[in-house]
Amino acid sequence: MGEELKVIVFGLASEYYGVEVDKVRTIERMMPITRVPKTPAFIKGVINLRGVVIPVIDLRGRFDMEQAEATENSRVIIVAVNDIEVGFIVDSANDVIDIDSDAIDSPPEVIGGIRAKYLRGVAKLNDGRLLVMLNLAEVLNKEEIVQIEQFED
Repeated sequence: MGEELKVIVFGLASEYYGVEVDKVRTIERMMPITRVPKTPAFIKGVINLRGVVIPVIDLRGRFDMEQAEATENSRVIIVAVNDIEVGFIVDSANDVIDIDSDAIDSPPEVIGGIRAKYLRGVAKLNDGRLLVMLNLAEVLNKEEIVQIEQFED
């Protein structure tokens, strides 16, 4: 038995993804996003969350998935990546589950068009679903982190 990980499960298209609870600051409903010029298309802009300006990334755009309109279920998951708070737009944030770290397999090279560097692994859940675990440090590359840090100055 490996260690138990608490994971927040969220949906993008018809797939389920997970991120460790300890990396998540908060989950918010969709809110107005202010566009920032000269940023990659998947960086939707910034939000003002309780007086803190937070950059927001559309994970569908980041993973080259088909774009979709925000719905009542859409959420912004605020995560901490390398001491930077970033919001990820997801289709839904479903639940919090416990996963045995031994149940996480190494990622295949590509899952649904998402390159392996963005993935920590794939967990097999008891109900038969597969949960793609994200590697948050890679979802933002170094140049993008520098760009985002400039928003905060």
